[in-house]
Amino acid sequence: MTKTYYSHGKLLLTGEYFVLDGAKALAVPCKYGQTLEVYPNTKKGIEWSSYDMEDHLWFQQHFSIDVIKQTPKDKPDSIASTLQKILHHAYLQNPTFFKNIAVTCKTALEFPRDWGLGSSSTLINNIAQWIAIDAYQLLENSFGGSGYDIAAAQSGKAFLYTRYDLPRTEEILLEWAFTDQVFFVHQNQKQDSKEGIARYRAKVTNQEKDLATINLLTQEFVQAKSMEELNRAIEKHERFIASKIGLKPIKKSLFPDYPHAIKSLGAWGGDFFMALGQEEDKEYFKNKGYHTIISYSEMILKTE
Repeated sequence: MTKTYYSHGKLLLTGEYFVLDGAKALAVPCKYGQTLEVYPNTKKGIEWSSYDMEDHLWFQQHFSIDVIKQTPKDKPDSIASTLQKILHHAYLQNPTFFKNIAVTCKTALEFPRDWGLGSSSTLINNIAQWIAIDAYQLLENSFGGSGYDIAAAQSGKAFLYTRYDLPRTEEILLEWAFTDQVFFVHQNQKQDSKEGIARYRAKVTNQEKDLATINLLTQEFVQAKSMEELNRAIEKHERFIASKIGLKPIKKSLFPDYPHAIKSLGAWGGDFFMALGQEEDKEYFKNKGYHTIISYSEMILKTE
């Protein structure tokens, strides 16, 4: 009998970098996600197939039980090595599950792999659901990170996320009556989040004060009652992060003549950024070669 698991993609709207150290961050689950189907196979081990949003097979590999038990060699650019690492740590969390396992696994993404909406986090959460283990622990053991993306994979609403000893989520109602003036633009490249985190670690020193500032800025985002208020909150947030990591805000470096606020998301420099503006303002980005523009209502799963 086929079993199906599903997880939502994610966007981090505030608290980038600092969420790693316990800052309160605003995150949202996306309408786009990933599915994992598992069904019996006559061959022992796991027959794995991965499909993109166009239903094209882009990865296929058989993992024997012995291979899953082995500590994988670190090959960062190897898809097989990365998946083996996840399965290995899943095995360590629940070894009994893998005894005599014989299944076929098929994953299917609902978004392009270069969108940065959580192809890894949705995969990890789906595997954790299937094997009945803790997804946060699986993420920590295999990739590391704050865990907000796992929270988004499991959530149906916008939420505030903090990471102390344990991840904490607080689902909220974003009372933004102006979401028709919010959209997301893809930067035509993926960002190496490890580089961004390394830069943050090297630069940030006054952590307690900085975390308090991020918490206040996150509250300003949540409580914004107009586009003007959100515009001001974005500009303050961008200036603060820029001052801490030593990089120019994306608006200042790439779009200085854009009339409204622009906010980087996640690790600065790639994937999507958030922009405020009217429908006609999208032409500004299209004229500069940025053609993947997604409205708030199309991207975000649910806010109420």
